[in-house]
Amino acid sequence: MKTTLHLQDADAFYEQLLDAHAGLDREQSELLNARLILLLANQVGDSKVLRECLQAASAPPP
Repeated sequence: MKTTLHLQDADAFYEQLLDAHAGLDREQSELLNARLILLLANQVGDSKVLRECLQAASAPPP
């Protein structure tokens, strides 16, 4: 699992993410997030890495 910043142009991606949610109600926004998570998980493809990411995301912030 990569823990250092690996995302190229993180600000642009964040803007795109906000734009994708614009005008959606809560349920639509949650469905968009769910679909995006599944698409990104498919891109990663490694079950060990995905498990580590789930554990890291579930841990309380430092």
